[in-house]
Amino acid sequence: MTDLILWTNPSCSKSRGAEALVPDATTRRYLDEPPTRQELEELLVKLGTDDPRVIARPGTLPGASRDELLDALSTDASLIERPIAIRGNRAVVARPPEKLLELLDN
Repeated sequence: MTDLILWTNPSCSKSRGAEALVPDATTRRYLDEPPTRQELEELLVKLGTDDPRVIARPGTLPGASRDELLDALSTDASLIERPIAIRGNRAVVARPPEKLLELLDN
């Protein structure tokens, strides 16, 4: 069993593709269980960035500040890009889904 966590949306083909690549991953339907602002901050650290645009869907609040964007993402999880794969202290936005395999190499 892998210690991979996937933030997914079952209606998203990219999320389904990620789940098919690693069927034993733990899934979190982030629309049903939205991440908190703190979880988003922790995710950014795992992604190696301070820029929340990395986890926002394209075109999300283009003029928003970092704080405004994080508040929006924690309030409306549908603005979060998907899928996101997390393993230990590392994470990737798995677009394309095969990108999550980077986390399994180590």
